[in-house]
Amino acid sequence: MARSLNTIAAEIRKDWGAKTNYAARPYLEAMGRCNEITGSYYADTAASCVRYFLANAGTWRGETARRVKAELKTMLETV
Repeated sequence: MARSLNTIAAEIRKDWGAKTNYAARPYLEAMGRCNEITGSYYADTAASCVRYFLANAGTWRGETARRVKAELKTMLETV
């Protein structure tokens, strides 16, 4: 079973820390308030928040980043 988006967001915040890209930060915060990829955050879908996060998370690198980005992309394939 897939992890919840808020659990994934917590891992991202822990790994990326204070160096979180300013453009990715609002989408990371939105993901932190969503449970499922099929959910919504105000007028946006959770899936669109994940897509925008991935588009702005290019500076997040490392093993954790690769694993989590792959997990998020896999979740997007189910939507």
